[in-house]
Order: sequence, then structure tokens, then C-alpha cells
Amino acid sequence: MKLQIEWFDSLPSTNTHLRELFLKYPELESGHIVAARAQTEGRGREDRKWISAPGRDLCFSLLVLPGAGVSSAPSLPMAAALAVNEALNGVGISAEPKWPNDVLVRENKICGILSERVDHPTTSSSAILIGIGLNVNMTSEEADAIDRPATSIRIETGKEGDVEGVLDSLLQPLSAWIERWQQGGFASLRESWTKMAGPIGKSLTVHDGDTRTHGTLAGYGDQGELLLQTDDGLKTMWSGDVTNR
Repeated sequence: MKLQIEWFDSLPSTNTHLRELFLKYPELESGHIVAARAQTEGRGREDRKWISAPGRDLCFSLLVLPGAGVSSAPSLPMAAALAVNEALNGVGISAEPKWPNDVLVRENKICGILSERVDHPTTSSSAILIGIGLNVNMTSEEADAIDRPATSIRIETGKEGDVEGVLDSLLQPLSAWIERWQQGGFASLRESWTKMAGPIGKSLTVHDGDTRTHGTLAGYGDQGELLLQTDDGLKTMWSGDVTNR
């Protein structure tokens, strides 16, 4: 997949801007990236805010036209997480993907991914928007002020990072992992994902709203859904925050 970047000094939300672009220009090609040096109204899972000052974090959204693979869309963020994971490990940061759409370093979140399906109202085309937020220059003091464990490239390496350069370093792995997903869906990711995000049999708790489900990791379904072996039998989890039991 060929990736093309469109940079903006500031946007309320890269996902919102890319969505508007696709609705206005349905011929927009797969691989189009909207990136912002500052994001003022970004959001993550469960409507958590993702706001970034200039030069602090990497905020961008990628358009993917899945074609017949639209039914496999739930696993597309997992392909993106594997790409970010590969890039971080490539610069000496020991990262690992976390189901369904995060990347962690020593159990601290360094990257979050949010996907959104958009169906064009006047054409038969559908697109998946992948919003990626990667902590680049967050300081230890800033990380300590967050309500959940977090880290950044700067914390892990001791060096301030160039946000635009970080995005450039993600292009090759993003292209490769998403092409793999387009060709084979989650089945093409399963072995790598299970090896990196497992192991099978690991004790987990899945938090989904006010619901807490405890069990052990039994594997992943055909679309990347988490299979949790509980005292009440095998349960299929499509969303939620996972913590070690």
C-alpha cells in the first residue's frame, strides 16, 4: 500500500477531518494520511480525550479501503498495532501489542488506536479510518499526572523525538502489515498477534463499561475477537480494556 501524508499545523481531530475528506471526495485513495502537529479535540476509546500540543505527540489518521474485507474491519486496528510495535522495537523500545488496539511498554501505554467505519451516502464505497496516537515527547512528570500508566519515546530513550520523523519511520511497517491484513484478514495476523500479545492461558480481566469478566486467554476468533475461558464457559469479547488478573 502506498501511503501519502497530508500535514496540518493544527486540527480538532484527524479522524474527523479525514472522515469529512472521504465524504466530500469518495475517490480518495486508500493510504491517505492526515497528520496534525497539534490536536485540540481528539478522542480515544470510550470518548476519552486525546489532546496534543505542538511537537508533543504523533496524531494521525489513515484511510483504508477494505473492499470485500470490510467484514474483517474489527481486526484492522490490530494490524496497525503490530506495525507500531515493530517500529518501536526497531529503535530499541521493548514494546508489545495489547488487545484490542493498544501498544504497551512494560505495561505502560505508549500508543492508542481508534478505528471508525464510514459508509459514503451516495456511492457503494466504505472506508475504515484508523486514528493513531503515539506518545513521543511526553515527560515523566506528564505521564505521572495521567490516570493510567503511560510512557513515551522520550521517557524510554532519554531523547526528544522528531514527531514528523517518527511518522516517517512508521510508513514501511504500516504499509506491510495493512497489506497483509488486506490479503488475508485476521488469519494472516493470528500467529504474530498471539505470540506477541499472549500467551494462551494467561489470566485476564476484561472491563467493558461496568461489566468485569474474569478468565484465561483461550485465543482469538476469526475477526480478532478475544476468546476468554471463564468459569461459565467460553466467552467472546469484542471490546473492552484488558488487565492482568
